[in-house]
Amino acid sequence: MVKTAKIFLSGVLFLAVLQSAFADSGEMSLPRTVVAGSAFSVQTAGSGRGALYIVGPGQALRRDVQFGEPLQIAAGVLDNAGHYLAVLVGGSSPETEELDVLPADHPAVLSFLARPSRLPINLHDGISGAVYVYDVYHNLITAPATVSFDLSGASGTAQSRTVQTRNGAAWTQMSSSSKEGIADFVATAGGISSKRIIQQVPGDPCSLHMTAQKAGNEIELATDPLRDCSGNPVPDGTIVTFTESYRGTQTTVDVPLKRGIAQAEVPAYPGATISVATGVVMGNEIRWGER
Repeated sequence: MVKTAKIFLSGVLFLAVLQSAFADSGEMSLPRTVVAGSAFSVQTAGSGRGALYIVGPGQALRRDVQFGEPLQIAAGVLDNAGHYLAVLVGGSSPETEELDVLPADHPAVLSFLARPSRLPINLHDGISGAVYVYDVYHNLITAPATVSFDLSGASGTAQSRTVQTRNGAAWTQMSSSSKEGIADFVATAGGISSKRIIQQVPGDPCSLHMTAQKAGNEIELATDPLRDCSGNPVPDGTIVTFTESYRGTQTTVDVPLKRGIAQAEVPAYPGATISVATGVVMGNEIRWGER
């Protein structure tokens, strides 16, 4: 691959030197711009035979030429957008022309990035989406294009944004809904769509309350069902921490929610102080005494 790259760069430098030396010769005629993948013709003058070289980003073509007759470049041959140099050799002196290959203006491929794939509900502008628009040959379409972003799901209000691309890219932000569930995040441009799935989960508990009761030499602790501030059940597996403080020592128990409730047991020390927390949410505190 390194050898190939050196050969390509050497060819570009060689053609650049020819362009500098013969830029005003003007014996060859071809379009100044063409759309990627489209057919076009090269007009030549004189008689005899020669060769045409077209060199640009990622492509190098060679075609035999009959001077005085048009040379046809077929559709789909020159498909990488960029700046090209055409050199006609075989006559009295090489002839050079410049050619710009432009991306097609109709979107064919969308590269859609959506972040994050999972987030809490009621998060303002918490979802971001970015789209890169390409033509059928995977050239970035730099001309302005309209991109529609739509976020919808089984719960919550659907959201829509319409954005114009800049240099081939468009982006937006959406807020997560007030209800948990799966949302479809869809980007559309030129009739082409790309979809991403966003999982919206309950937020932190709105409040945390526990109860305690004696069970032999232990204290049985249990929380009330945990819900966020919108009333959605907090997901099972969320870690709840119970802490018992007694005479300068602490006992900590981490347990996951099961069916919305966390339960644990700690020693029944008279005068112990027991607290509960999950994430940044603190619950009530209980001082255990003899009964």
